[in-house]
Amino acid sequence: MKDTPLQLITGISELVVNDRADFGALGVVEDAAVLIDEGRVLWSGPSAQADSAVQGHLGDARSDSSATATLDDDDIENGTLTSTRGGVELETIDVGGKAVIPGFVDSHNHLIFAGDRSAEFAARMAGQKYSAGGIATTVAATRAASDEELEANLVHLLDQATRQGTTTFEIKSGYGLTLKDELRALTIINRHTEESTLIAAHVVPPEYKENPGGYVDLVIDEIIPAATGHAKWIDVFCEKGAFTEDQTRRIIEAGKAAGMKPRLHANQLTEGGALRLGAELGCVSVDHATFASDEDLAALAKSETVVTLLPSIEFSTRQPYPDARRYVEAGVRLAIATDCNPGSGFSNSVPFVIAIAVRDMHFTLEQAVWAATAGGANALQRTDVGHLGAGARADLVILDAPSYRHLAYRPGVQLVERVIRGGELVADNRPRG
Repeated sequence: MKDTPLQLITGISELVVNDRADFGALGVVEDAAVLIDEGRVLWSGPSAQADSAVQGHLGDARSDSSATATLDDDDIENGTLTSTRGGVELETIDVGGKAVIPGFVDSHNHLIFAGDRSAEFAARMAGQKYSAGGIATTVAATRAASDEELEANLVHLLDQATRQGTTTFEIKSGYGLTLKDELRALTIINRHTEESTLIAAHVVPPEYKENPGGYVDLVIDEIIPAATGHAKWIDVFCEKGAFTEDQTRRIIEAGKAAGMKPRLHANQLTEGGALRLGAELGCVSVDHATFASDEDLAALAKSETVVTLLPSIEFSTRQPYPDARRYVEAGVRLAIATDCNPGSGFSNSVPFVIAIAVRDMHFTLEQAVWAATAGGANALQRTDVGHLGAGARADLVILDAPSYRHLAYRPGVQLVERVIRGGELVADNRPRG
């Protein structure tokens, strides 16, 4: 007997499957079901076909529990089940007419830090302008915090985000800005996600204020070599007040040489050349892209680079919202993420980000949901998450609503009822009692 039964989720009013290759194509199935085996989606489709799917893939699991069955990577080819074995027990979960969507893939996060910058936010709302320099406040607090304090805060924020439907997280370092502090951040991050990013080049720390070139040398000559094997990604904040394009090029190239995949903070505050540089350097994702010229978009459209827009940052800094229609019309690959951080946007709610993207960035609702799931997966080069086709990791969100449209239709309302990651219930927001 298997340790875990086959799971059949039924009673789904709308199932968002996602076509990973077609921006905004949600592949919605009405009156749907999902079959899960060992933490993976075995089949998804109309409820009327569920019995046949169970019997056809693993035999009649409900009546034949004497045999065993397993599913591994060799069983799935190009998203289609190619072999099955035996029969198993079947657990049926009826969600009672709720919508089900893939778990959110939040591909841009700064969740490991200490301190509070709510006073800075209040001042900004009172008219002060946001600048990159505010990061130094968090750097001081993070350096002073213990490992236990940093991890406890990270776990708290991850739990909040999971309850909002996020099942895949990218998390960046960048608030230590010393060899020791960047490495301890990565060590903690790696206990909670495989999508760890070194962004020692976040800002120039105070002790290098008069010698920014010396800090770039430190990043290249000491921090990157020490972080090799501890960071999947290398990132740089290429912006006025942070790092120049020449410095960014050197750091990204050093990270790539060390085996890290490149991504970039680009054109958040000004319309510089960072977006085109990201495309040239083969960055998997360039993030923010608040200011983008037609030339920028043309260069990105010719590349494989994903542009990750970050709606809550414009919300929290009162920067102008980029118009997603321009990016779509130019043929740019898009994702959206929270960029949860203590300074420019302290929200870890993807539903909130979706609502802003639809209301203020002119995404269609379908595009926004896709960008927060399949788009985020593309920004992390992941094929196992962001969709609910055969072979996907069984990461799904049960909404307290009959349609995915309610994510933007009812902003600010907790619409995530349950969250399943890898076939296991990891968050349950249903009322107790």
